[in-house]
Amino acid sequence: MERAKIREIVSKMTLEEKARMCSGSDFWHTEEIERVGIPASMVSDGPHGLRKQDMEGDHLGVNDSIVAVCFPAGCATAASFDTELVGKMGQALGESAQAEDLSVVLGPAVNIKRSPLCGRNFEYYSEDPYLAGKIAAAYINGVQSKNVGTSIKHYLGNNQETRRLTVDAKIDERTLREIYLPAFEEAVKEAKPWTVMASYNKINGEHTSESRKFLTDILRDEWGFDGYVMSDWGAVCNRVEGIRAGLDLEMPSSKGVRDKQIVEAVQKGELDEALVDLAVENILNIVFRYKESKDASAVFDRKAQHEFSGEIAKQCIVLLKNDGILPIAFEEKQAGKVAFIGKYAKTPRFQGGGSSHITCFDVTGAIQAAEDMGFKDKIVYAQGYDDKEDKTDEALLAEAVETAKAADVAVIFAGLPDAFESEAYDRQHMRMPDCQNRLIEEVAKVQPNVIVVLHNGSPVEMPWIDKVKGIVESYLGGENIGLAQMEVLSGRFNPCGKLPETFPLKLADNPSFLNFPGEGNVVEYREGIFVGYRYYDTKEMEVLFPFGHGLSYTEFAYANLKVSKDSLSDTDTLTVSVDVTNSGKVAGSEIVQLYVADPVSDVIRPVKELKGFAKVTLEPGETKTATFTLDKRAFAYYETKINDWYAESGEYEILVGASSRDIRCRAKVKLTASKKLPVFYTIDSTFCDVMKDEHAKSLMGPIIEAGRMEEVNTTQGEGLGSAAEEMNEAMLAFAPIRNCLSFGNGSMDEAKLQAIVDKMNQR
Repeated sequence: MERAKIREIVSKMTLEEKARMCSGSDFWHTEEIERVGIPASMVSDGPHGLRKQDMEGDHLGVNDSIVAVCFPAGCATAASFDTELVGKMGQALGESAQAEDLSVVLGPAVNIKRSPLCGRNFEYYSEDPYLAGKIAAAYINGVQSKNVGTSIKHYLGNNQETRRLTVDAKIDERTLREIYLPAFEEAVKEAKPWTVMASYNKINGEHTSESRKFLTDILRDEWGFDGYVMSDWGAVCNRVEGIRAGLDLEMPSSKGVRDKQIVEAVQKGELDEALVDLAVENILNIVFRYKESKDASAVFDRKAQHEFSGEIAKQCIVLLKNDGILPIAFEEKQAGKVAFIGKYAKTPRFQGGGSSHITCFDVTGAIQAAEDMGFKDKIVYAQGYDDKEDKTDEALLAEAVETAKAADVAVIFAGLPDAFESEAYDRQHMRMPDCQNRLIEEVAKVQPNVIVVLHNGSPVEMPWIDKVKGIVESYLGGENIGLAQMEVLSGRFNPCGKLPETFPLKLADNPSFLNFPGEGNVVEYREGIFVGYRYYDTKEMEVLFPFGHGLSYTEFAYANLKVSKDSLSDTDTLTVSVDVTNSGKVAGSEIVQLYVADPVSDVIRPVKELKGFAKVTLEPGETKTATFTLDKRAFAYYETKINDWYAESGEYEILVGASSRDIRCRAKVKLTASKKLPVFYTIDSTFCDVMKDEHAKSLMGPIIEAGRMEEVNTTQGEGLGSAAEEMNEAMLAFAPIRNCLSFGNGSMDEAKLQAIVDKMNQR
């Protein structure tokens, strides 16, 4: 419906009706106002599946929801680095939502993985905002291609569950712009989500649900968002301030309490009714967009989507370690017995707890998948542990050890239980259950050929890493994860996933370790822009597995890195290409990663940042060219002096490789900034800073003449040789220009000095 017609409807509504429209009618529906032809519409949880609740609603997954298909969670889909694949998953979800008459799917969740402990990391994509933004945009485009909306969340700074309703996240502007805003920015600009969900927390003392800066100035005015902003469930504090800031819809229903507050504020002249009109207009824009594009023919084909879930999951699995143990030759006649050990081999953990928890159509574990593939006679099983509590069952352990000892290979299916990671609380440590770690240790004592298959939503410590030959990261791969695991273990599918996050050796290595989850209701993001690999790689710290890491059953060679130009302006684009060859014996896909480095910068920057990725599928011996396009933003940092992105003049490195620690090709380019940063000089400005500026330098003659700095420096370093020269140079370079008054010949006074400084500032 055209905006003009929507405004006409709004003009016919009473103030009370408009206030009602600004909150839900119940837990999941927007208001219906039959008098003016406004229908109700329903929203539903569902980043990786529909959690539609036909009966009593809740936001923690307690009450029953419809039977649906659970696709891989965000932690897994990001590991695919495959925007086309994620787009197809979005299309499937959109089709399901149409069939279930849902106007908006509440997702994707794109908050940055600041700490491995965040209880909701399994829903989030990455520690890297570029990757998170690209995956989110693909998901949104997929869902909305079926004329169903999405609600990108949780905007903004919701990077922990501890005190999430009250915590105040202290984040500086540059860190916000470079780390925590870009994933939302990319998705809003490139995919135009129908709605945005405001988070619970405060940022720098202000609730995000009451922040005009974030909800209007940045979201709408800078990025061009044209849908409605809804609150997270129960995130509203001051409803009137929310209206002023740009929070259109409160969820769930306030039972009329806050509707009355809106009405009273307007009647008292404390709230402009035009802002209420605008909020209603934004909501109706989406309500009618869905209703007018309703697809009555849409079908929720759960069986087909279950199969598709497995196809997605295998693209997301990451092969972390392989000392010649994988793939397992299940199909060869001489293949020996393979012990499948661990509860998750039969009943896998494949989704997280809380609002995204799906009532599944079907669940396929590795044991079932192996039987379906005809490998039943090759496999023996032992449960090994129970995940209801972290306590070793000695009988189960003994059975597992004996089973492993009698087999040729032992595959241990382990990971984090539901109780270890969920919405509403954070993890307390980065360990797997002690009973599972002990199981792996004991099996490794009697069986040299051990493979660990992990089920987890975020990194875990691996004290047994040197005692096993293979590690397969499944993440939380959806209800058909068993099929995906068996296809990878058997070699029917060559793994191609890459880690969307760094696995540190231990929790204490994480840059947020000393400031997570904060003190009381305040958490300070003191690590700034150094999140994830930006920290580990810059510090040259040893990690368990680096960002972007993932092995294959074949090998890939990189060659012929080319850049379209050696020199460019910040208004130009740069094309980068690299040839990738499958130099192994089996077909496979490689995720090619492009990083940009600014090795000589006037500001503190990470050693490298991801600015492009491409998935290349190759037959043995085949070569393809991966091509990337870089613009100013790929080279820029956020400069708070100008409140904008700025790319310094200078030399940059283009790094292409298989992970952040496996760079295969390098090239250098020179970039020239089209504008210089504004500079303001004072008498405290240093000689070295002033002499960098040609205009200011041209005015320095009288100051240098008056300062007699050469005479001073000569006498201070007598007898010290080269060290004296360095000391003198440093003293002069970092001395304030006012020193010409203290060590000068008397030809300069403060008035003359200030006059010169004033000329420096006149351009």
